[in-house]
Amino acid sequence: MLDYLRLEVRRTLRDTGFVIGGVAMPVMMYLLFTNLGDQEGSWKTASMVGMAAYGALGSALNTGGGVAEDRTVGWLRQLRVTPMTSREVVLGRALTGSVTVLPAIVAVLAAGGLVNGVRLDAWQWAAIAVLLWLGSVPFTLLGLGNGYRLTAQTTGVVNMVCNLGLAVVGGLWFPLSLFPDWLRSLSAYTPGNRFASLGTAVADGHAPTLGTITVLTAWLLLFGSYAVLSYRRSGRTV
Repeated sequence: MLDYLRLEVRRTLRDTGFVIGGVAMPVMMYLLFTNLGDQEGSWKTASMVGMAAYGALGSALNTGGGVAEDRTVGWLRQLRVTPMTSREVVLGRALTGSVTVLPAIVAVLAAGGLVNGVRLDAWQWAAIAVLLWLGSVPFTLLGLGNGYRLTAQTTGVVNMVCNLGLAVVGGLWFPLSLFPDWLRSLSAYTPGNRFASLGTAVADGHAPTLGTITVLTAWLLLFGSYAVLSYRRSGRTV
């Protein structure tokens, strides 16, 4: 399975579209949003976390695109006849998603510290990166579920809609204070909002709340069940 993991990571990191859309785009959006007019330092920090979460979210969902392409070219069929179990195949793909979210997180955090002058303690930088890395797992499972269930073209469209929808409604692009009251209340139950809250809590100097952990765990179970059901369904069609 380790050989399979190395193969998938290399395939993903060599993808120009992944590098531009998953790494470069969040950095450019962060620098653009935080350097238009006079911005407070607190917004530069909050936006840094939000854009790092946005980049990680998109990279995690991108894992599903690779799965859908594998189904199209017959690679998934070949994997089913290897000694690897179904659990190892899914785990390998999930680990790939976990590894490939790191470049987006690190790139945005680096832009915040080196370009925008964000200042945090060393433990805060490390904790934000680790929490966003771990918190991206539900979105990897969502992407895998889409990839196992949908065609390659449809998976790309659905993942893009999921990425934009979760980012906007979750407040990853704009402060929640700009939202109407009803949308602000709804946002608190979305995985994107709680995902970013992992980092913003640490940036504010305290641990993530129990509510954040609870909501993310619920979404993890939901997306995980979706991925498992989609994989089982793909076994009847591939």
